[in-house]
Amino acid sequence: MAVVLGIDRLLASSAIDGRRVGLVANPASVDARFAHTADRLLAHDRAELAALFGPQHGFQADLQDNMIETPHARDARRRVPVYSLYSETREPTAAMLDDLDVLVIDLADVGTRVYTFIYTMANCLKAAARHGLPVVVCDRPNPIGGLEVEGPVLEEGFESFVGLFPIPMRHGMTIGELARLFNETFGLGADLSVVAMEGWRREWFFDETGLPWVIPSPNMPTLDTAMVYPGAVLFEGTLLSEGRGTTRPFEIMGAPWVHADRLAAALNAYALPGAWFRSVAFEPTFHKHVGTTCHGCQLHVTDRHVFRPVAAAVAWLREIHVQDPAQFAWRPPPYEYEWDKMPIDILAGSSGLREQIEAHTDPRAIAEGWEPDVAAFLPARQAALLY
Repeated sequence: MAVVLGIDRLLASSAIDGRRVGLVANPASVDARFAHTADRLLAHDRAELAALFGPQHGFQADLQDNMIETPHARDARRRVPVYSLYSETREPTAAMLDDLDVLVIDLADVGTRVYTFIYTMANCLKAAARHGLPVVVCDRPNPIGGLEVEGPVLEEGFESFVGLFPIPMRHGMTIGELARLFNETFGLGADLSVVAMEGWRREWFFDETGLPWVIPSPNMPTLDTAMVYPGAVLFEGTLLSEGRGTTRPFEIMGAPWVHADRLAAALNAYALPGAWFRSVAFEPTFHKHVGTTCHGCQLHVTDRHVFRPVAAAVAWLREIHVQDPAQFAWRPPPYEYEWDKMPIDILAGSSGLREQIEAHTDPRAIAEGWEPDVAAFLPARQAALLY
Protein backbone atom coordinates (compact mmCIF):
# COMPACT_ATOMS: atom_id res chain seq x y z
CA MET A 1 0.00 0.00 0.00
CA ALA A 2 1.36 3.42 -0.97
CA VAL A 3 2.27 6.08 1.53
CA VAL A 4 -0.46 8.71 1.95
CA LEU A 5 1.15 11.98 0.97
CA GLY A 6 0.67 15.32 2.68
CA ILE A 7 -1.19 16.67 -0.34
CA ASP A 8 -3.68 13.78 -0.14
CA ARG A 9 -4.42 14.62 3.46
CA LEU A 10 -4.63 18.36 2.78
CA LEU A 11 -7.19 17.95 0.00
CA ALA A 12 -9.23 15.57 2.13
CA SER A 13 -9.44 18.22 4.86
CA SER A 14 -11.15 21.61 5.05
CA ALA A 15 -7.92 23.52 5.62
CA ILE A 16 -7.96 25.41 2.31
CA ASP A 17 -11.73 25.65 1.83
CA GLY A 18 -12.76 28.96 0.30
CA ARG A 19 -9.19 30.08 -0.21
CA ARG A 20 -7.22 31.34 -3.20
CA VAL A 21 -4.19 29.06 -3.34
CA GLY A 22 -0.71 29.67 -4.68
CA LEU A 23 1.14 26.40 -5.35
CA VAL A 24 4.92 25.88 -5.36
CA ALA A 25 5.51 22.69 -7.34
CA ASN A 26 7.18 21.04 -10.32
CA PRO A 27 6.63 17.83 -12.37
CA ALA A 28 7.50 15.57 -9.41
CA SER A 29 4.53 16.97 -7.46
CA VAL A 30 2.33 14.00 -8.25
CA ASP A 31 0.31 11.55 -6.19
CA ALA A 32 0.35 7.75 -6.22
CA ARG A 33 -1.76 7.74 -9.39
CA PHE A 34 0.44 10.31 -11.19
CA ALA A 35 -2.14 13.11 -10.80
CA HIS A 36 -0.36 16.45 -10.50
CA THR A 37 -1.09 18.61 -7.47
CA ALA A 38 -1.94 21.59 -9.69
CA ASP A 39 -4.62 19.59 -11.47
CA ARG A 40 -5.99 18.26 -8.21
CA LEU A 41 -6.25 21.81 -6.88
CA LEU A 42 -7.80 22.98 -10.14
CA ALA A 43 -10.50 20.31 -9.77
CA HIS A 44 -11.00 20.98 -6.06
CA ASP A 45 -14.51 22.33 -5.61
CA ARG A 46 -13.80 24.11 -2.33
CA ALA A 47 -10.64 26.07 -3.22
CA GLU A 48 -9.31 28.16 -6.11
CA LEU A 49 -5.93 27.62 -7.76
CA ALA A 50 -4.79 31.22 -8.25
CA ALA A 51 -1.06 31.02 -9.08
CA LEU A 52 1.79 28.60 -9.70
CA PHE A 53 5.41 29.00 -8.60
CA GLY A 54 8.36 27.04 -9.97
CA PRO A 55 11.75 26.36 -8.32
CA GLN A 56 15.10 25.93 -10.09
CA HIS A 57 14.76 24.33 -13.55
CA GLY A 58 11.25 25.74 -13.80
CA PHE A 59 7.71 24.65 -13.02
CA GLN A 60 8.07 22.18 -15.90
CA ALA A 61 11.69 21.26 -14.94
CA ASP A 62 12.74 21.66 -18.57
CA LEU A 63 15.93 23.70 -18.12
CA GLN A 64 19.05 21.62 -17.64
CA ASP A 65 21.83 23.45 -15.91
CA ASN A 66 22.50 25.64 -12.90
CA MET A 67 22.46 29.39 -13.45
CA ILE A 68 19.91 29.19 -16.28
CA GLU A 69 17.04 31.34 -15.10
CA THR A 70 13.43 30.50 -15.88
CA PRO A 71 11.09 33.20 -17.22
CA HIS A 72 7.71 33.98 -15.74
CA ALA A 73 4.82 32.68 -17.83
CA ARG A 74 1.14 31.93 -17.89
CA ASP A 75 -0.32 28.43 -17.79
CA ALA A 76 -2.75 28.50 -20.71
CA ARG A 77 -4.63 25.37 -19.71
CA ARG A 78 -5.01 26.18 -16.02
CA ARG A 79 -5.36 29.92 -16.75
CA VAL A 80 -3.13 31.09 -13.92
CA PRO A 81 0.22 32.92 -13.80
CA VAL A 82 3.40 30.89 -13.38
CA TYR A 83 6.00 32.75 -11.34
CA SER A 84 9.63 31.70 -11.52
CA LEU A 85 11.52 31.61 -8.24
CA TYR A 86 14.75 31.06 -10.13
CA SER A 87 14.79 34.34 -12.00
CA GLU A 88 15.52 37.94 -11.10
CA THR A 89 14.09 36.88 -7.73
CA ARG A 90 14.47 33.69 -5.72
CA GLU A 91 11.77 34.88 -3.33
CA PRO A 92 8.10 35.61 -4.03
CA THR A 93 7.44 39.33 -4.27
CA ALA A 94 4.55 41.10 -2.59
CA ALA A 95 2.85 41.47 -5.98
CA MET A 96 3.01 37.71 -6.52
CA LEU A 97 1.40 37.03 -3.14
CA ASP A 98 -1.17 39.84 -3.06
CA ASP A 99 -4.09 37.86 -4.50
CA LEU A 100 -3.50 34.72 -2.41
CA ASP A 101 -5.01 33.50 0.83
CA VAL A 102 -2.54 30.65 1.37
CA LEU A 103 0.68 29.35 -0.17
CA VAL A 104 0.93 25.58 -0.56
CA ILE A 105 4.37 24.00 -1.09
CA ASP A 106 4.46 20.49 -2.53
CA LEU A 107 8.02 19.80 -3.65
CA ALA A 108 10.10 16.63 -3.72
CA ASP A 109 13.45 16.92 -1.95
CA VAL A 110 16.35 14.48 -2.40
CA GLY A 111 17.83 14.53 1.09
CA THR A 112 20.84 16.77 0.47
CA ARG A 113 21.71 20.16 1.95
CA VAL A 114 22.66 21.70 -1.39
CA TYR A 115 19.42 20.93 -3.26
CA THR A 116 17.98 24.36 -4.00
CA PHE A 117 14.30 23.41 -3.67
CA ILE A 118 14.55 23.52 0.12
CA TYR A 119 15.86 27.11 -0.05
CA THR A 120 13.08 28.07 -2.43
CA MET A 121 10.83 26.80 0.37
CA ALA A 122 12.81 28.81 2.94
CA ASN A 123 12.52 31.95 0.82
CA CYS A 124 8.78 31.39 0.52
CA LEU A 125 8.54 31.16 4.31
CA LYS A 126 10.47 34.43 4.66
CA ALA A 127 8.29 36.25 2.15
CA ALA A 128 5.07 34.84 3.58
CA ALA A 129 6.09 35.92 7.09
CA ARG A 130 6.55 39.51 5.90
CA HIS A 131 3.28 39.41 3.97
CA GLY A 132 1.22 37.75 6.73
CA LEU A 133 0.34 34.85 4.42
CA PRO A 134 -0.15 31.33 5.82
CA VAL A 135 2.02 28.57 4.35
CA VAL A 136 1.14 24.88 4.13
CA VAL A 137 3.96 22.43 3.37
CA CYS A 138 2.74 19.04 2.17
CA ASP A 139 5.22 16.44 3.26
CA ARG A 140 6.88 13.89 0.97
CA PRO A 141 9.40 11.09 1.61
CA ASN A 142 13.11 11.63 1.85
CA PRO A 143 14.04 9.29 -1.03
CA ILE A 144 17.33 8.18 0.54
CA GLY A 145 15.82 7.43 3.92
CA GLY A 146 15.32 9.39 7.10
CA LEU A 147 17.88 7.78 9.38
CA GLU A 148 21.41 8.60 8.27
CA VAL A 149 23.02 12.00 8.85
CA GLU A 150 26.43 12.58 7.32
CA GLY A 151 28.88 15.15 6.07
CA PRO A 152 30.25 18.59 6.90
CA VAL A 153 27.94 21.16 8.47
CA LEU A 154 27.66 24.57 6.82
CA GLU A 155 29.76 27.19 8.60
CA GLU A 156 28.85 30.84 9.11
CA GLY A 157 30.06 32.98 6.24
CA PHE A 158 29.49 30.32 3.58
CA GLU A 159 25.75 30.76 3.16
CA SER A 160 24.39 30.71 -0.39
CA PHE A 161 21.43 29.50 -2.43
CA VAL A 162 22.87 25.98 -2.08
CA GLY A 163 23.10 26.31 1.70
CA LEU A 164 21.38 28.83 3.95
CA PHE A 165 21.53 27.07 7.31
CA PRO A 166 24.05 25.03 9.37
CA ILE A 167 22.94 21.51 8.49
CA PRO A 168 24.98 18.50 7.27
CA MET A 169 25.20 17.43 3.64
CA ARG A 170 22.93 14.43 4.24
CA HIS A 171 20.36 15.63 6.74
CA GLY A 172 18.04 12.59 7.06
CA MET A 173 14.87 14.72 7.16
CA THR A 174 11.74 15.13 5.05
CA ILE A 175 10.95 18.45 3.40
CA GLY A 176 8.19 19.05 5.96
CA GLU A 177 10.61 18.43 8.81
CA LEU A 178 13.08 20.83 7.20
CA ALA A 179 10.32 23.43 7.01
CA ARG A 180 9.79 23.08 10.76
CA LEU A 181 13.54 23.29 11.40
CA PHE A 182 13.99 26.37 9.21
CA ASN A 183 10.93 28.14 10.56
CA GLU A 184 11.41 27.43 14.25
CA THR A 185 15.09 26.77 14.93
CA PHE A 186 16.37 29.26 12.37
CA GLY A 187 13.64 31.80 13.06
CA LEU A 188 11.90 32.42 9.74
CA GLY A 189 8.68 33.16 11.61
CA ALA A 190 6.04 32.16 9.07
CA ASP A 191 2.51 31.04 9.89
CA LEU A 192 3.43 27.47 8.96
CA SER A 193 1.42 24.25 8.88
CA VAL A 194 3.04 20.99 7.83
CA VAL A 195 0.71 18.25 6.66
CA ALA A 196 2.42 15.00 7.56
CA MET A 197 2.28 11.78 5.56
CA GLU A 198 0.65 8.61 6.77
CA GLY A 199 2.39 5.27 6.60
CA TRP A 200 5.94 6.49 5.90
CA ARG A 201 8.78 4.90 7.85
CA ARG A 202 12.12 6.59 8.37
CA GLU A 203 14.14 3.56 7.30
CA TRP A 204 12.46 3.35 3.89
CA PHE A 205 14.10 4.25 0.61
CA PHE A 206 11.85 5.67 -2.07
CA ASP A 207 11.29 2.37 -3.86
CA GLU A 208 9.76 1.00 -0.65
CA THR A 209 7.05 3.69 -0.44
CA GLY A 210 4.76 2.43 -3.22
CA LEU A 211 4.95 5.88 -4.85
CA PRO A 212 6.04 6.58 -8.44
CA TRP A 213 9.44 8.16 -9.07
CA VAL A 214 9.19 11.25 -11.24
CA ILE A 215 12.46 13.08 -11.80
CA PRO A 216 12.49 16.17 -9.56
CA SER A 217 15.18 17.86 -11.68
CA PRO A 218 16.74 17.07 -15.07
CA ASN A 219 19.90 15.50 -13.70
CA MET A 220 18.21 13.47 -10.96
CA PRO A 221 16.83 10.68 -13.17
CA THR A 222 16.75 7.79 -10.69
CA LEU A 223 16.88 6.82 -7.05
CA ASP A 224 20.43 5.61 -7.77
CA THR A 225 21.34 9.23 -8.59
CA ALA A 226 19.82 10.47 -5.36
CA MET A 227 21.77 7.88 -3.36
CA VAL A 228 25.15 9.21 -4.47
CA TYR A 229 24.20 12.88 -4.80
CA PRO A 230 24.92 14.03 -1.19
CA GLY A 231 28.61 13.52 -1.91
CA ALA A 232 28.88 13.49 -5.68
CA VAL A 233 27.42 17.00 -5.94
CA LEU A 234 30.80 18.22 -4.62
CA PHE A 235 32.22 17.53 -8.08
CA GLU A 236 30.21 20.50 -9.32
CA GLY A 237 32.87 22.55 -7.54
CA THR A 238 35.59 21.17 -9.83
CA LEU A 239 36.39 21.17 -13.54
CA LEU A 240 35.95 17.40 -13.56
CA SER A 241 32.85 16.09 -15.31
CA GLU A 242 30.18 15.01 -12.81
CA GLY A 243 28.53 12.94 -15.54
CA ARG A 244 26.15 15.61 -16.80
CA GLY A 245 25.56 14.83 -20.43
CA THR A 246 25.53 11.08 -19.75
CA THR A 247 22.72 8.78 -18.67
CA ARG A 248 24.34 8.41 -15.22
CA PRO A 249 24.93 11.92 -13.84
CA PHE A 250 26.68 12.01 -10.45
CA GLU A 251 27.42 8.27 -10.64
CA ILE A 252 30.14 8.80 -13.26
CA MET A 253 33.03 11.22 -12.72
CA GLY A 254 36.18 11.93 -14.63
CA ALA A 255 38.19 14.04 -17.05
CA PRO A 256 40.28 13.47 -20.17
CA TRP A 257 43.51 13.29 -18.17
CA VAL A 258 42.46 10.81 -15.44
CA HIS A 259 44.03 7.34 -15.34
CA ALA A 260 40.86 5.33 -14.74
CA ASP A 261 42.25 1.92 -13.77
CA ARG A 262 44.70 3.41 -11.30
CA LEU A 263 41.93 5.54 -9.79
CA ALA A 264 39.54 2.60 -9.36
CA ALA A 265 42.24 0.50 -7.71
CA ALA A 266 43.13 3.28 -5.26
CA LEU A 267 39.51 3.85 -4.31
CA ASN A 268 38.59 0.20 -3.91
CA ALA A 269 41.62 -0.23 -1.64
CA TYR A 270 39.75 1.85 0.96
CA ALA A 271 37.05 -0.86 1.12
CA LEU A 272 34.40 1.79 1.65
CA PRO A 273 31.16 0.21 2.89
CA GLY A 274 28.55 -0.40 0.22
CA ALA A 275 30.66 1.09 -2.58
CA TRP A 276 32.52 -0.22 -5.61
CA PHE A 277 34.35 1.94 -8.13
CA ARG A 278 34.55 0.68 -11.72
CA SER A 279 36.84 2.31 -14.29
CA VAL A 280 34.97 3.84 -17.23
CA ALA A 281 35.39 5.97 -20.34
CA PHE A 282 32.58 8.32 -21.34
CA GLU A 283 31.83 11.26 -23.60
CA PRO A 284 29.52 13.97 -22.23
CA THR A 285 26.96 15.22 -24.74
CA PHE A 286 26.75 18.58 -22.96
CA HIS A 287 28.29 20.50 -20.05
CA LYS A 288 31.94 20.00 -18.99
CA HIS A 289 34.22 18.29 -21.54
CA VAL A 290 31.37 18.05 -24.04
CA GLY A 291 32.28 15.82 -26.98
CA THR A 292 35.59 14.77 -25.40
CA THR A 293 36.40 11.29 -24.12
CA CYS A 294 36.78 11.35 -20.35
CA HIS A 295 38.23 8.67 -18.10
CA GLY A 296 37.21 8.02 -14.54
CA CYS A 297 34.98 5.80 -12.45
CA GLN A 298 31.38 4.85 -12.00
CA LEU A 299 30.34 4.50 -8.37
CA HIS A 300 28.17 1.42 -7.82
CA VAL A 301 26.24 1.28 -4.55
CA THR A 302 26.34 -2.37 -3.50
CA ASP A 303 24.60 -1.94 -0.13
CA ARG A 304 22.65 1.27 0.34
CA HIS A 305 22.07 0.61 4.05
CA VAL A 306 25.76 1.01 4.89
CA PHE A 307 26.82 3.27 2.01
CA ARG A 308 28.08 6.72 3.03
CA PRO A 309 27.88 8.99 -0.03
CA VAL A 310 29.80 11.95 1.36
CA ALA A 311 32.69 9.83 2.60
CA ALA A 312 32.83 8.06 -0.77
CA ALA A 313 32.93 11.33 -2.72
CA VAL A 314 35.62 12.81 -0.48
CA ALA A 315 37.83 9.78 -1.13
CA TRP A 316 37.09 10.11 -4.84
CA LEU A 317 38.07 13.78 -4.92
CA ARG A 318 41.19 13.15 -2.91
CA GLU A 319 42.46 10.33 -5.12
CA ILE A 320 41.90 12.27 -8.33
CA HIS A 321 43.79 15.21 -6.84
CA VAL A 322 46.61 12.92 -5.73
CA GLN A 323 46.85 11.47 -9.23
CA ASP A 324 47.69 14.82 -10.87
CA PRO A 325 47.48 17.98 -8.73
CA ALA A 326 48.69 20.10 -11.65
CA GLN A 327 45.79 19.12 -13.92
CA PHE A 328 43.14 19.01 -11.20
CA ALA A 329 41.30 22.34 -10.99
CA TRP A 330 38.55 23.79 -8.83
CA ARG A 331 35.68 25.45 -10.65
CA PRO A 332 35.93 29.24 -10.41
CA PRO A 333 33.00 31.51 -9.51
CA PRO A 334 30.30 32.45 -10.32
CA TYR A 335 28.10 29.63 -9.09
CA GLU A 336 24.47 29.79 -7.92
CA TYR A 337 24.40 33.57 -7.55
CA GLU A 338 27.69 33.68 -5.65
CA TRP A 339 30.26 35.77 -7.49
CA ASP A 340 33.25 35.66 -5.12
CA LYS A 341 33.15 32.48 -3.03
CA MET A 342 34.65 29.32 -4.48
CA PRO A 343 31.91 26.92 -5.63
CA ILE A 344 33.52 24.00 -3.77
CA ASP A 345 33.48 26.04 -0.57
CA ILE A 346 29.77 26.90 -0.68
CA LEU A 347 28.97 23.29 -1.62
CA ALA A 348 31.05 21.83 1.22
CA GLY A 349 29.97 24.61 3.59
CA SER A 350 33.46 25.93 4.33
CA SER A 351 36.94 26.16 2.85
CA GLY A 352 38.06 23.25 5.03
CA LEU A 353 37.35 20.40 2.62
CA ARG A 354 39.13 22.14 -0.26
CA GLU A 355 42.16 22.72 1.94
CA GLN A 356 42.16 19.11 3.15
CA ILE A 357 41.95 17.77 -0.40
CA GLU A 358 44.83 19.99 -1.48
CA ALA A 359 46.86 18.74 1.50
CA HIS A 360 46.04 15.11 0.56
CA THR A 361 44.54 14.48 4.00
CA ASP A 362 43.40 10.89 4.50
CA PRO A 363 39.67 10.84 3.62
CA ARG A 364 38.94 8.74 6.70
CA ALA A 365 40.33 11.53 8.86
CA ILE A 366 38.26 14.07 6.94
CA ALA A 367 35.09 12.08 7.64
CA GLU A 368 35.98 11.73 11.33
CA GLY A 369 36.43 15.50 11.50
CA TRP A 370 32.81 16.33 10.72
CA GLU A 371 31.35 13.98 13.36
CA PRO A 372 31.34 16.50 16.28
CA ASP A 373 29.38 19.02 14.19
CA VAL A 374 26.91 16.34 13.10
CA ALA A 375 26.42 15.34 16.75
CA ALA A 376 25.79 18.97 17.69
CA PHE A 377 23.13 19.24 14.97
CA LEU A 378 21.15 16.18 16.08
CA PRO A 379 19.15 17.74 18.96
CA ALA A 380 17.68 20.46 16.72
CA ARG A 381 16.95 17.84 14.08
CA GLN A 382 15.22 15.64 16.63
CA ALA A 383 12.94 18.47 17.72
CA ALA A 384 11.72 18.95 14.13
CA LEU A 385 11.03 15.28 13.28
CA LEU A 386 7.46 14.16 12.58
CA TYR A 387 7.90 10.38 12.31
